[in-house]
Amino acid sequence: MDSKQPDVVECGDEVVARRLPAMPELIATLPPKGACWYCDKPLDAVRRFCGKSCGMAYAEEAQYHL
Repeated sequence: MDSKQPDVVECGDEVVARRLPAMPELIATLPPKGACWYCDKPLDAVRRFCGKSCGMAYAEEAQYHL
């Protein structure tokens, strides 16, 4: 089962469907920065989010800002 969802984008008179990155792909593109990418809680140098809820919230917001 494909976890990517199509996103519809209007381009003038044309409607184009594009795929949004899945959660694992989205996380893989983010470099670790020592803090949660969503809430800025301090983390070790390997983790990107402090918990699953922050990761999901970040992915949800990313859908609307891509």
